[in-house]
Amino acid sequence: MAIKLPRRALIVTAGSAIAAGGARAQDAKPIRIGMTVSSTGAFALAAQSGLRGAEIWVDDVNSRGGIPIGGVRRKVELVKLDDRSDKTTVPKVYETLIKDEKVDLLFGPFGSTLTAAAVNTTETNNKFMVIWSASADSIYQQGYKYVVSATQQAGTLLGRPGVKAFAKLGVKKIAFAYLDEPFPAALTNGAIEEAKSLGMEVTMNEKFAKGTKDFNILIQKAKASGADVFMPTAYEGDQMIIARQLRETNADFKGVYFVYASQPQFLAIGKDAQYLFSQTLLNDKINWKVTSGLNRAQVMERYAKLFPNAQYAADFQTALAYGAGAVVEQIITEAQSLDAAKLKDAAVKLSDKIVTITGPYQIDATGKQFKNEFAVLQNMPGGPEVIYPPEVVTAKAVYPVPPFKDRK
Repeated sequence: MAIKLPRRALIVTAGSAIAAGGARAQDAKPIRIGMTVSSTGAFALAAQSGLRGAEIWVDDVNSRGGIPIGGVRRKVELVKLDDRSDKTTVPKVYETLIKDEKVDLLFGPFGSTLTAAAVNTTETNNKFMVIWSASADSIYQQGYKYVVSATQQAGTLLGRPGVKAFAKLGVKKIAFAYLDEPFPAALTNGAIEEAKSLGMEVTMNEKFAKGTKDFNILIQKAKASGADVFMPTAYEGDQMIIARQLRETNADFKGVYFVYASQPQFLAIGKDAQYLFSQTLLNDKINWKVTSGLNRAQVMERYAKLFPNAQYAADFQTALAYGAGAVVEQIITEAQSLDAAKLKDAAVKLSDKIVTITGPYQIDATGKQFKNEFAVLQNMPGGPEVIYPPEVVTAKAVYPVPPFKDRK
């Protein structure tokens, strides 16, 4: 059965800047960047948040006249198609972007599951793909030539800041659970390695299947294991369900860590989100000295201007995708070409020379990202506060957290 695809959406900010050599940007052939976005399914919230970050970058770069290649500034067109959070749909949609839409390069879709499904198509067609959210280390172990993670740190590094923060708080025993998909598995594996290296006892390491809605058995196993801290890793929707079921069953731990617990949409669940630990790259108290693109305050200003009716505020997915655009701009400028091999060479050459809204950029020859480390937050009654690392701490952690019966 043929897959019905929506019409593409093009984002072009008009401008009249005169490029070097006398050519006007609006007269030059645009740089077409393809990506897929989930309109429905498990990845929809995060994918659409990331899309808004990419759109901010397009708006900004076009307002400056475009990206100079060969003495001519070329504007950017973002070509978007729907992947419906379905990894079986992704290869066909990326093939459509390449063969029918004739894009010059691509952003990956949201997450490791969908990106892993896209990369074979982009590689087969010799197209450069920039990852903004996928973190699974396995992507960089396949020998792909034209893949670069612009802002998203490798998965096995993502869970380590949280474990380090708990070690500082005196945690001795920690229970892990994870969705059986590449990103949660990679994060959990790295976190377990870190916990063991710091002398913690890992009391549980359980995986659960996609589509799980009743987590009570998993929660009870974690409680029975004697863990001080419970760290279940999945995507945002699943983590919201687990948070609610923790409260419904009065399953008290000294601390609970969810990757997404400080996201605006997660905070909207109210009391179920109180005192949870989480991680982020975007907070009004985290401000890098940016060398490429807009800084945090400028991105927030642009977000408010472009998306006044957005259901949720900007989050770290927004920042990751915006930062990826800022890196892409530098890569194209350095390469002076849209050829995949030249873009990859430029991406490697720029390693350790760029700081974006999410922090320093550092990759190896496989395109794997090593920097952009997350800060750890806790949801206090007055809102999230940074509790790790020490350089950016804004409040002392509440640990152990109050039992559910004592929360107002």
